[in-house]
Amino acid sequence: MKRILLMLTLSLLVGHAAMAKVKVAASLPDLASIASYIGGDRIEAFSIARNTADPHSVEVLPTYMVKVSHADIYLKVGLALDQWADQIIDGARNSAVRVMDCSRGIAVLEKPVGKVDASMGDVHPDGNPHYWLDPDNGVVIAQNIAEVLTAADPGGATDYAANLEKFKSDLVQRQTAWKAAAAAIPNRNIITYHSSWVYFAHAFDFNIVARIEPVPGIPPTGSHLAELLNIIRENNVKIALQEPYFSEDAANYLARQTPVKVLKLPPSCNGVDATSYFDHFQQIFDALKTVS
Repeated sequence: MKRILLMLTLSLLVGHAAMAKVKVAASLPDLASIASYIGGDRIEAFSIARNTADPHSVEVLPTYMVKVSHADIYLKVGLALDQWADQIIDGARNSAVRVMDCSRGIAVLEKPVGKVDASMGDVHPDGNPHYWLDPDNGVVIAQNIAEVLTAADPGGATDYAANLEKFKSDLVQRQTAWKAAAAAIPNRNIITYHSSWVYFAHAFDFNIVARIEPVPGIPPTGSHLAELLNIIRENNVKIALQEPYFSEDAANYLARQTPVKVLKLPPSCNGVDATSYFDHFQQIFDALKTVS
């Protein structure tokens, strides 16, 4: 009888170990979505920030620390976007968690030259951190994630490598369609509220002629709005990209005074499923197509 109980206990332990998944925490849903693609059934991913909230200023809650205390991996955006993540990781007191800065290897845009001071607003001294909006950078992120998953779970190395190659192939096919959609838009002069769309514009040949924020993190003044009216008319701008968590007042004013149409789009995807990162680009182009 004792032998049967021992075998049953061992069987349950082995079964539990076989089912145990790598727990992946991420600052943004975009990183969690790519992790879901690379990790497949071997992982569970969740995001701290939502795509409807400003990723620069996430409130550090104890519930986040509790969740990260059980995580095997934490995926940071880096480039000083998610500095709040360090407080969550420290508060989690999880010495075993592996932290991956997903900006590693990214060709960073808008890196300031010279001294950074308050007159420049909330500028990031290491460069623009919204790099996931260029699909080519999605590949870099995926490579970083595959590396840290392999380190945490060497038994899944073959699966992670295969999924990484599948991710690259999938992305190439989708990029062809997205670039065709971008090319079909005759006027790609746009304005944006914040500097969230720099990498997207770089990837798909959009020209950001002005931003509604005069400098990052600072709302527009009356004189800046007057300048924007001239810029919009001179450049025949038809599209204003507005993040959902910033005030719409200025963008709506510009829309009343000019032919510009405000598209309220989050810079991040809305889920952590394996295809959410891809779906987000499609949603952006579906919205852009509504502007003639």
